[in-house]
Amino acid sequence: MQLMENPEISGVEYQQGTLAGYETREYLLEKWGRKCAYCGKENIPLQIEHIAPRAKGGSNRISNLCLACEKCNLAKGTKSREEFLKKKPDLLKRILAQAKSPLKDAAAVKTTRWELFRRLQDLEVPIECGSGGLTKYNRSLRELPKTHWLDAACVGKSTPTKLQITGVQPLLITANGHGCRQMCRMNKYGFPRTGPKEAKFVKGFQTGDMVKACVTSGKKVGTYVGRVAVRSTGSFNITTAKETVQEMSFKYGQAVHRMDGYSYRKGEKLQCPSPVIRTRHSSPRLSGRGLLARGDELFNKG
Repeated sequence: MQLMENPEISGVEYQQGTLAGYETREYLLEKWGRKCAYCGKENIPLQIEHIAPRAKGGSNRISNLCLACEKCNLAKGTKSREEFLKKKPDLLKRILAQAKSPLKDAAAVKTTRWELFRRLQDLEVPIECGSGGLTKYNRSLRELPKTHWLDAACVGKSTPTKLQITGVQPLLITANGHGCRQMCRMNKYGFPRTGPKEAKFVKGFQTGDMVKACVTSGKKVGTYVGRVAVRSTGSFNITTAKETVQEMSFKYGQAVHRMDGYSYRKGEKLQCPSPVIRTRHSSPRLSGRGLLARGDELFNKG
C-alpha cells in the first residue's frame, strides 16, 4: 500500500513497466465510484485529475488524485481546489475527505491474501497471484469483451499471448442457495403466523432441480430445459434461458440434474476474429491535466 500512497518510490519493477498506470486507474475507479468527482456524471470517459494541481506543488500521491470528466478537468485547469470550488464548499469538503480516506481496509485484505497464498503454497500445487488491474490489462491488450469467463482466462502473468476463444460456449453457473430454512413466517412479536412449510419434494421433484420437459400436445408444445419451481398441485414452473414457462404438468418433466444450490445454462458462443496483440508500450505518465492517452479510453471498458 506504500507504493500506491507514494508513486515516486524508485526501484519498483511493476511501476516501470506497462502496468504502471493500470493499477492506479483501477484503484481510483473503485475509490471514486466510477464517476466524476466534481459533477457526479457516470458512464462517460473519465480522466485522472490532480486535486492540488502540479503547477502549484501538487504531487502524484494517490491521496491527491481523483477522477474527472473532460469538461470539469479542463474547467479546473491549474486552479487550486479552493478557487475552483469556492461556490461549493460542501463539495470541496467531501472531496478532500474522500481523497484522504485511509487504506487500512485494503492493507488488511492484502495481508490476508498473501497469508492465504503462502498456505496454499504448502500444498505444493501450481498457484500464482494477479490483480484486477492486471486482468483488465491482459483483456484489453487482446481486445476481448468484458465477461466473467474471459476475465478468468486473463488472470495472472501466465495468460497466453493468444487465446483460442472463437466458438467457445461457456457454461454459466449461478448460485441460488438451498432455499430458506425458516420453518414458518413470524409476526413482529416473533410468534408463528403461518403453518409449517410443506414437503420440499412434490411428485419426485423439488425446487431447484434442472429438468427437461418434452410437451407433445396443447398450447405449450415444445422442449424446455431449465430450473423448476414445484407446486403442490403438480403444475410446475420451468425457468429456461429465455423465459419462464408456467403451469407445466410434472408428467412431462424428466430430471437432468438434482438441486445442488446452483443453476446452469449455456452461454452464447463467442464469434469474433482472432485477437490482435498490441506491441508492448510504455505506460503514459500522469500529468496535471489528466491522462488523455489510450489509458483513459479503457476507463469505460469494464
